[in-house]
Amino acid sequence: MSIPVSGHRARAGPDAGQAIISASADGIVLVGGDGRIRFCNPAAEELFGRPAEDLLGGPFGFPIVAGGATEVELMLPDGGERIVEMRVTSTILDGERLHVAALRDVTRRHHLEQELGRALERQHATAGVVAHELRNPLAAIRTLTDVLRDPTATLTPERRADVVDRIAERTVFLQAMVAKLLTAARIDEGTVRAPPERVPLLELVLERLAEFGEQAGDVVVTCDAGLTALVNRGEMSEMFVNCLENAFAYGRPPITVSATGSDGRIELWICDCGPGVPEDFVPRLFDRFARNPCGERRTEGSGLGLWIVRCLARANGGEVHYEPGDHGGACFRISLRRAPEP
Repeated sequence: MSIPVSGHRARAGPDAGQAIISASADGIVLVGGDGRIRFCNPAAEELFGRPAEDLLGGPFGFPIVAGGATEVELMLPDGGERIVEMRVTSTILDGERLHVAALRDVTRRHHLEQELGRALERQHATAGVVAHELRNPLAAIRTLTDVLRDPTATLTPERRADVVDRIAERTVFLQAMVAKLLTAARIDEGTVRAPPERVPLLELVLERLAEFGEQAGDVVVTCDAGLTALVNRGEMSEMFVNCLENAFAYGRPPITVSATGSDGRIELWICDCGPGVPEDFVPRLFDRFARNPCGERRTEGSGLGLWIVRCLARANGGEVHYEPGDHGGACFRISLRRAPEP
């Protein structure tokens, strides 16, 4: 509810108790039976963003109901807004009944409550994703472990090695999931970050590719050895790995990783030859917990990867964009600051 206030002038209000009211930290407004402001203290002037001469005589513009507290949205002259808590009492002064509205600025509290609500929603969503996505790999590990521990099972060396490999694969998946959740928590909390440094792009790409084992054989890299980004190294690693994991999960080989540099910027491209991203899903592609519902196969994951990429890119003075591939597939372009020549 907005409270408009006109600029009509009127004679200043009653003097009784004026010194005490004027010193109050809350905004105090006296409203006559005609709904017009008779008196306001300096705190009320501050809340409305208007001097007393512009307030006095103007309509208060809000239903006066004694008792209880109501939150009111004040529209400020500069176009901003302020949330105030209003408590109303009434009194008789010099034979006239006046309403006394006490206004307290609760804008910060209101915003904090909204942010707390959003944080709780994120926590509930995170808990739901974690419970859903971790259940299957944990159940698989439990089953495979029982197979190894079963004294009656007759496993060939090859079968036993296969079971161990599958347990290791599920464990790696769980480690990756936990890492993304920890990164999301750091982003939400605004944890102090390490300063940017000079990071040779080709060196970082080759280091991270080594972690993908046989899958790395499906990746074609084109990058000038002299390209150096000005970025937080750990966050650059996370951005690249998350985009590459997305390409492996939703695309098809070959996957190309290329980089170019000009005008103080570096563009890192990660492209695949899969089906690409459905057009109606593109606007939500970088949202938290967004999952492509039209993938060719069901993929495991938290839906945090690309959201993390965008958050970290922006934190490093960059951005990430999606573009359809020239010959199908999906391309992700990470734009970052280029480090000046030493």
